[in-house]
Amino acid sequence: MALMAVADALAAILDGATPLPEEMIALDAAHRRVLARDLPSRRTQPPAAMSAMDGYAVRAADVAGVPARLRVIGEIAAGRPFERRLAAGEALRIFTGGVLPDGADTVVIQENTERDGDIVTITETASLGKNIRPAGIDFREGDVLLRARSRLTDRHLSLAAGMNYPDLPVRRRPKVAVLATGDELVLPGTTPAPGQIVLSNGYALRALAASEGAEAIDLGIATDTMDATTAAIRRARDSGADILVTTGGASVGDHDLVKRGLEAEGVAMAFWRIALRPGKPMMHGRLGAMRAIGLPGNPVSSYICAFLFMVPLIRALSGRDDIHHRMERAVLGRDLAANDVRQDYLRARLDLTDELPIATPVGQQDSSLLGNLAAADALVVRPPHAPAASKGEPCTIIRLSPP
Repeated sequence: MALMAVADALAAILDGATPLPEEMIALDAAHRRVLARDLPSRRTQPPAAMSAMDGYAVRAADVAGVPARLRVIGEIAAGRPFERRLAAGEALRIFTGGVLPDGADTVVIQENTERDGDIVTITETASLGKNIRPAGIDFREGDVLLRARSRLTDRHLSLAAGMNYPDLPVRRRPKVAVLATGDELVLPGTTPAPGQIVLSNGYALRALAASEGAEAIDLGIATDTMDATTAAIRRARDSGADILVTTGGASVGDHDLVKRGLEAEGVAMAFWRIALRPGKPMMHGRLGAMRAIGLPGNPVSSYICAFLFMVPLIRALSGRDDIHHRMERAVLGRDLAANDVRQDYLRARLDLTDELPIATPVGQQDSSLLGNLAAADALVVRPPHAPAASKGEPCTIIRLSPP
């Protein structure tokens, strides 16, 4: 079977991946969730003209010449408007956030006044409208300020609260079930027996899924038997997982049972093996609404494939606009040999400059080296059959942690 191109594999995974249903959640729970529809403001902010400073509400005409002596008829604090109209020759003590009274059109800051009983002397002129926040200067009722498909930040939540929304319509979080396979795997903290290795893939994959807004489900480790493999696939289906991610068992050995297990449970396989380094033995299929992504067992291959394929799928199901990773330009920090038939994703360190960043691929690109993966800032993307490239030449990168 010919290797599938990376772009074709991603298109197959994203095919038909429409946003999950809407649900209403409390504002406090909406951080990093994806808004399901546009939100018009339910109120005008501020609802009335308000003072931007502590001082005195006056008529600009009364303070056109200074010093100006005005009679103080009361005070206005935030939340306590003054009911009577301000007349000529009068002033009102006003505090920040206080509603500007009828008749007033200017606020003189308290530093430019002198007070003696109920008489205030204005020592500096103030122009019409000075130190006033007009009604609606921030937004008005009906203004659409938050758009569907936005991933809500802390600042968005502040805005939504100001728009008077206690609950928000968001997309349901995709459920991602992660299954590790292999007799050789043991959990961290265990003393491995000869031939055993400590499981690392699941922790990275669940954290990556959660960072993209998914609900991560740990299916544990399935031993290298068909019964254990198929039982775990059924647990994923029964949990309501939108995405089943397996790691290991995706190659062609006698103990690589994931493909056979998926097919035995009715998963319709879309592809198996892609023109990618690291990660050639990767597969994808569907079982009803559940999408299965079979990742290689080597930890770097597993992570890179999840980053390239699982992340865009989570974003598509979440209803986000930014489904695809952002490609950036950089310059190479060292020479690279010509590439072969597979698209290459080289782990690289970035040095930021005033111009383009310098991307230096690490010397050892072996797909088992977790240390180099953890130290990398980006992936240098090299298409199939890319010619040799020299240090200083332009290249394309994807940041592993976008700025």
